Amino acid sequence: MDGGVRVAPATLTVVAAGPATTVQDLGRHGTAHLGVPSAGPADRRSFTLANRLAGNPENTPALETTFGGLALTLSHPRHVAITGAPVEVRVDGAPARDATRLYLRAGSVLTLGRPSAGCRTYVAVSGGFEVDRVLGSASRDSLTGLGPEPVRAGTVLRLGPARPVPDVPLELAFSVVPSGGVTTVRFRWGPRDGLFGAADRRRLTRTVWQVSAQADRVGVRLTGPPLSIGTVDLPSEGTVLGAVQVPPSGEPIVFLADHPVTGGYPVIGVVTDADVDLLGQAVPGDRIRFAPVH
Repeated sequence: MDGGVRVAPATLTVVAAGPATTVQDLGRHGTAHLGVPSAGPADRRSFTLANRLAGNPENTPALETTFGGLALTLSHPRHVAITGAPVEVRVDGAPARDATRLYLRAGSVLTLGRPSAGCRTYVAVSGGFEVDRVLGSASRDSLTGLGPEPVRAGTVLRLGPARPVPDVPLELAFSVVPSGGVTTVRFRWGPRDGLFGAADRRRLTRTVWQVSAQADRVGVRLTGPPLSIGTVDLPSEGTVLGAVQVPPSGEPIVFLADHPVTGGYPVIGVVTDADVDLLGQAVPGDRIRFAPVH
C-alpha cells in the first residue's frame, strides 16, 4: 500500500506458448528414494547463465521453451535474458539488437523464433517468477506431473522484485549447443557394463549414433547398430542424470532431467555432468559419439 493506493504486482503474461514451455528452477534434490526425478532445466548451463545475466540467483525460476514460438509481455519494464538454443528475437515485430539481454518496456511483446541449432531456449526476467514450490522446487516434471502447470497462452506469472543486472561483456555470454557435425560426449563405464561383451563395448564407443524422434525431457533415444544385452533379470534400480540405459532393442537411451528408474534394463555408463547439457539440446538427426573417460 502507498498512500492508500494498492500497487499492482509486476507480472509476465504469455501471449503464445510455442510447442512446449515450462517453468523450471534447478530441480528437486533428495527425492530419488521416493521415485521422484530431479527435473530442472535440460540444459543447466544455459539456464544458470540466463539467471546470472538477469541479475538473479542461479536457482531462480525461469522459462524453458522448446522449439521457440514463445511470445510474452510484461506489465512493468524489466531486463530479460535469453540463452540456450539461438533464436531470432523480435520486440513488437522488429528484430531485437543485443538479444542476449534486453530491456523490455511494459506492454511490448517479445517473440522468439525457431532455433537455428539445438531445441531449448531459456528466458529469465529480472526478479524471477513467484510460483508455488512442490517438494522444494518450482520445476515442472513431465514424468510425474509435479510442479507448475505447463505455460499456455494467457498464463500470468507474478514477478519478484527487480534486481540490478551485472555489467558483463555480452559477447562472452554464449551457450554451447550441438550445431552440425558429430558431437562427442564423455562418459564413464558402469554400473552394469560387465553385462556386455567386448564387442558391444567397442560398438558403443565406435558408432556415430543418431538422435531419434523419441527425444524429450525424459531422455534421448539413439539409433544405430544395436548392442546385445542377452537375457537379463535385474531388479529396477535408481538412475542418475546422464545414465545410458540399454533396453531390449539394444539402442541406447540417455536419461535427462525427468528420467525414471531403470525398469530392470542395464545402465552401461553415465555421461559426465559437464557434457549431459549437450544432450539436453539434441534434436532428431543430430549425431552423437561416446568417448570413455578413464
